[in-house]
Amino acid sequence: IIYADDGSVRGIATNDAGVSKEFKQKASYTPGIELHGKVTLFAEGCHGSLTKGLINKLKLRKEGQFQTYGLGIKEVWEVDPEKHSPGDIVHTMGYPLDYKTYGGGFIYHMEDNKVSLGLVVGLDYQNPYLSPYKEFQRFKAHPFVTNLLKGGRVLSYGARALTEGGVQSLPKLFFPGGALIGDTAGFVNVPKIKGTHNAMKSGILAADSAYKAIVSDGLGESAPIVLSDYEEAVNNTIRKELYEVRNVRPSFHTPLGIWGGMMWSGLDTMFLKGRVPFTFQHPHPDHAMTQPAAMHKPIDYPKPDNEITFDILTSVSRTGTNHAEDQPVHLRLKDQTVEIRENLPVYAGPEQRFCPAGVYEYVDDEANPGKKRFQINSQNCIHCKTCDIKDPAQNIDWTVPEGGGGPQYVDT
Repeated sequence: IIYADDGSVRGIATNDAGVSKEFKQKASYTPGIELHGKVTLFAEGCHGSLTKGLINKLKLRKEGQFQTYGLGIKEVWEVDPEKHSPGDIVHTMGYPLDYKTYGGGFIYHMEDNKVSLGLVVGLDYQNPYLSPYKEFQRFKAHPFVTNLLKGGRVLSYGARALTEGGVQSLPKLFFPGGALIGDTAGFVNVPKIKGTHNAMKSGILAADSAYKAIVSDGLGESAPIVLSDYEEAVNNTIRKELYEVRNVRPSFHTPLGIWGGMMWSGLDTMFLKGRVPFTFQHPHPDHAMTQPAAMHKPIDYPKPDNEITFDILTSVSRTGTNHAEDQPVHLRLKDQTVEIRENLPVYAGPEQRFCPAGVYEYVDDEANPGKKRFQINSQNCIHCKTCDIKDPAQNIDWTVPEGGGGPQYVDT
């Protein structure tokens, strides 16, 4: 992000290309370019790599305010035509997760005998031994799902973090020189399992506000443009929708867990419609919800059968992900010692379980027999952003890789 001397946003700069993993210029080196504008709209999606720094630098969230996330893991299958019913939708809640862990599954029957199915796990789960990927494999092992998939074949796999915080987590949406739009701001309506309508609406509102400021009012020549009327427009539309369902997601944080959450959510969405004089709050950021491994028992997940359930590297191969080998690793550690010093002894190395792509491993350290070292397989990364969110030490920084590297999703 390019900032002006007065602290306003002037634009963005693209990454340098043709840089080696040692951060040295190669023969193909091409410097990045600066893109300046009177208004810069940030639409990076969930947990944007630029937006997270922007929010902190400009203090767009109030003290103690934070976003909370879920991780969606998904496959597309081609199933037996006799089992296919175009347009059928199945939503599930809970299984195979325990009652303290928020999440649920989905099955969508699409065209051409294709079925999209997946599991969303709230990243505020407490047990560091939990593996969202392996929970998804257990979801497919349920007789209802297995019967649907048996005799079919997997076409593709993918995973992505999504925002779940709702109105409690919305940051200030505008700042001198720009604004936040779409899921980078966090407009997902969790009970509706829907956010694209609000993302598109926010883009329209921001465009209208920018047009008015630049064209109608002639602003931006001598002072940075401030799109305050954009936030007002959001408050009159999107925010009203999110406010009505504000208490649904945090209602799952009671001693009753999923059972209490479902009872309250039914009452609130069907009858109360948010018309209550209180607002539930999310207890802590997702990384801070992770408890020490000593408080939990390891989870014994069944081995994959390679027909319905699969190992993680087989699934990663179905994403088509690819990163040039000789480029700077886009997964950066702020402190090279934290994982071995804190995350492994305290949380039993949760990175190797919360990542749905097998990027992180604790392997034997050949240079120090009897000890472990932390290994990053960045070429496996499918850009879900979970590591940047769930790492208990907040030591992993997800940055943008060079060029078009990453997953090549089809139908997912």
